Amino acid sequence: MEIEEAREVRTTCPYCGVGCGVLAKVAADGQVSVRGDPDHPANFGRLCSKGSALAETIDLDGRLLHPEIHGRRAGWNEALDLVASTFSQTIAEHGPDAVAFYVSGQLLTEDYYVANKLMKGFVGSANIDTNSRLCMASSVAGHRRAFGSDTVPGTYEDLELADLIVLVGSNLAWCHPVLYQRIAAAREKRPEIKIVLVDPRRTMTADIADMHLAIAPDGDVALFTGLLAWLGQHNALNRAYITAHTTGFGQALFAASALDLAGVAAATGLSEDELGRFYSLFAATPKTVTVYSQGVNQSSSGTDKVNAIINCHLATGRIGRPGTGPFSVTGQPNAMGGREVGGMANMLAAHMEIENPEHRDRVQRFWNAPAVARKPGLKAVEMFQAVADGRIKALWIMATNPVDSMPDADAVEAAIKACPFVVVSDVLARTDTVRHAHVRLPAAAWGEKDGTVTNSERRISRQRVFLAVPGEARPDWRIIAEVGKRMGFGAAFAHETPAEVFAEHAALSGFENDGARDFDIGAYAGIDGEDYDALVPFQWPAPKPAEGAQAAGGSSSSRFFADGNFYTSDRKARFIAIRPTTEIRTSPDFPLILNTGRVRDHWHTMTRTGKSPRLSQHIAEPFVEIHPADAARQGIGDADIVRVSSLRGEVLVRALVTPRQRQGSLFAPMHWTDQFAATGRLDTLTAPLTDPVSGQPALKHVAARVETFAAKAFGFAVTRQKPASIAAPYWAAARCRGGWRVELAFADDDIDWAGFAASLFGAPPGGDTLAYHDRDAGQHRIAAFDGDQLSGALFVAPGPVAVSRGWAAEQLDVTHAGQRQRFRIVAGRAGADRPDAGAIVCSCFSVGANQIAAAVAGGCTSVEAIGGTLKAGTNCGSCRAEIRTIIQANRVQAAE
Repeated sequence: MEIEEAREVRTTCPYCGVGCGVLAKVAADGQVSVRGDPDHPANFGRLCSKGSALAETIDLDGRLLHPEIHGRRAGWNEALDLVASTFSQTIAEHGPDAVAFYVSGQLLTEDYYVANKLMKGFVGSANIDTNSRLCMASSVAGHRRAFGSDTVPGTYEDLELADLIVLVGSNLAWCHPVLYQRIAAAREKRPEIKIVLVDPRRTMTADIADMHLAIAPDGDVALFTGLLAWLGQHNALNRAYITAHTTGFGQALFAASALDLAGVAAATGLSEDELGRFYSLFAATPKTVTVYSQGVNQSSSGTDKVNAIINCHLATGRIGRPGTGPFSVTGQPNAMGGREVGGMANMLAAHMEIENPEHRDRVQRFWNAPAVARKPGLKAVEMFQAVADGRIKALWIMATNPVDSMPDADAVEAAIKACPFVVVSDVLARTDTVRHAHVRLPAAAWGEKDGTVTNSERRISRQRVFLAVPGEARPDWRIIAEVGKRMGFGAAFAHETPAEVFAEHAALSGFENDGARDFDIGAYAGIDGEDYDALVPFQWPAPKPAEGAQAAGGSSSSRFFADGNFYTSDRKARFIAIRPTTEIRTSPDFPLILNTGRVRDHWHTMTRTGKSPRLSQHIAEPFVEIHPADAARQGIGDADIVRVSSLRGEVLVRALVTPRQRQGSLFAPMHWTDQFAATGRLDTLTAPLTDPVSGQPALKHVAARVETFAAKAFGFAVTRQKPASIAAPYWAAARCRGGWRVELAFADDDIDWAGFAASLFGAPPGGDTLAYHDRDAGQHRIAAFDGDQLSGALFVAPGPVAVSRGWAAEQLDVTHAGQRQRFRIVAGRAGADRPDAGAIVCSCFSVGANQIAAAVAGGCTSVEAIGGTLKAGTNCGSCRAEIRTIIQANRVQAAE
């Protein structure tokens, strides 16, 4: 038998929009390891905790490996024929707008391109939208209003060249950790760099900030319109740039002046002193970059927020020059690539406009399509409302999980369940969305498919194959193309390789462009398979050489708009007149404002990160952050189980009482699903309220209330097998080494705990069981063994269970031949020789809070010293802010 040689493949991380380069090494025995690519210009070798754990997420456990029709295994021909014929019949009977695609920023550009081409060019409808609508649609709309195109002006290098970085609605330390580390490294070299964080929460990003503006939810429009007015009042404008390269400044300044400083303070919840210091710093610092993310975009006023920020940069000429610019950082690996191919319902391919008849004609001629869609399609929220009311009768969902991620998620689930025909292409056999599909199509996963992605700085990088495609899975672009052929459009979907798709995409970008459009990669229109395989990361624009290096953006650099030359009819930027408003959504019944978001080590709905034991060590269950004053009013203690509810639903989560949360507000992460928790689907609480321009949902501002869940017993368990079902009103399951860990809470304590444990563990008949029961104290501990292996252990107490989670989980992975070892499990203690590491802070090296505190007591008083002693914080760096917080807390305790 021939032994395969070890090889290392350059590819790109499939998580956030930073677009980090990854080196995936496949050993001779097939084992995969990953490290950051030191030559990739996005990350220069850095990876975050999620990227570092990628090799732990590529197993075949839970994979969808064969097509299925109504739950039975089917062949590809049968499945594809059914999809094509049903879509064709639906179109024939009800028109092209009766079908829809809901796609994803997880798709590669080649996948996105083929899907967009099929729907808009050959079906003839624009009913294709993407989960990127939930991520950056407001940025797209703001760019188009101001610049005439969806152009991100700057580059990551600007973050290192700036003298002032304003982070707005962005927890960069957790959500884009590699960019955070690039900024931190730049600051070590230039300590004079100033950083301002604008966020209702004191997130871990505040660790690096000189100023934290704890703004009221949705106060951003008032903050930045106030800044524009202040700049005008203090003669801090670039009049030459405004005159030469913009229009509409007078109207924008007049609208911004609607509030005086006191009015801005009232609308933002900030003091006049805080506003004055921030405004003065902005005015005095020519090299300023404003980085914004979901706290800006996910709002019913998101587009106005984006334009309020852009207005300030246009007014000061801080755009397109090194160290300057408004900078939207995207949440998904290919949100930008999806925008390039027209993946959203209101866009055409290659940044052309669906409302523009010349653009439609150009795309139709290039594709040789029968009829290009003539009007925008339904945006994501509208699309699922149309599914619910029967206008959409056939729906194809690709690489996303809307039953968990869409606002008003229960209504979305009901709509999908009632839809006459639902197709889902996915990697996993069980997600909350896949379970409702009539046809399930197995898609190739990261590492198994070839293509490109575009990151937040317009850099196109390759994702490359380094794993064999398992079972009968196929790349998404090929699945879509096969359906296109079966619908009668064979010539248009005859691509044999992703290189051919990319070449066509590049050719369309340059087709009749001549500098008229920002997106142009025409230099790659003739790329062949060999050059595609060798493609190195590059930024657009990249027009054909004959068209001149200055064809797009008026500059040969990688930045746009330093000298104007915008993509409007007169090539001037548009100031947008924005009048600040305040919207009250709370009520006596729902007095708090819920803000939703992400945590450091998990991603979207955990279909990938949920596979990694390491990534569940840091945060293993859904939670809600609540300010101590709000918690005290409701009688909520730290680690209590609480019910968070809105007009639309309720969830049960763990309470995290912290002064980092703004009083009157809550924060909860959106990752947990029915696969990982009893009632943790956070978007059952959010409303289908959207920005009127972008259609992006307002996921950061939900009227809610929180109250204690009357738990009479709490539990913690470790089990070798994931339980098939759990008879508890609250549970949250997470992978650990050797099995699963489960947090539990019960409304009743009169339970047959031995029977519950047996059901939880699925323990084999005849296995050994040890148990301890103190019914008066409400304490129960049960451990079951199969030979020398622990099948499971359950710990029950009247309050949150005080057991070392990490130590208990480790017991699944070791042998227990001696009775003394087994009794230790029932006792819930490792012994004096095994101190409790505490909650894991550093996922890369499994270093806990207690270990860090002990190191501080032993004389380690800096993050660097902790790293030298424990290695914590020395790999991805995502935990450095938390380490610093622990150091400060323990030094204060020592001083007292």
